[in-house]
Amino acid sequence: MITEFTPLASLAGGVLIGLAAVMLMAFNGRIAGMTAMLGGVLEPHQPDSRWRLAFLGGAIAAPLIATLLGARFAFASPTTGVLLAIGGVIVGVGVTYGSGCTSGHGVCGMARPSPRSVVATATFMAATFVTVTLIRHGFGG
Repeated sequence: MITEFTPLASLAGGVLIGLAAVMLMAFNGRIAGMTAMLGGVLEPHQPDSRWRLAFLGGAIAAPLIATLLGARFAFASPTTGVLLAIGGVIVGVGVTYGSGCTSGHGVCGMARPSPRSVVATATFMAATFVTVTLIRHGFGG
């Protein structure tokens, strides 16, 4: 499986993610950690659930709108849906024990040089490297 190299689209996506994180911090004083946002929406009677819903809604609506406007997103996975679901559960457990996800630690925490975020992001990247290596060259194919 060859991954297509898309530097301009990747740069644009990174700029938009960074801009959204900066705007959320500037206007709400909050870190753009998607897991914490989702957790705050799922907990009943949270006073700040409206902005959380708006941010998450935008993250879901943007690719849907882009698709309606003709954008095409290529996605291929060498694994089965069951393995993807198991991976999702493992990630969910990991972000719970790691006190955050890649957006909270990798984007926002690294920008504030948080030592905890530096360690968490290094751990995410190492685990990603091992996982991709195993899936592409080990038992996955």
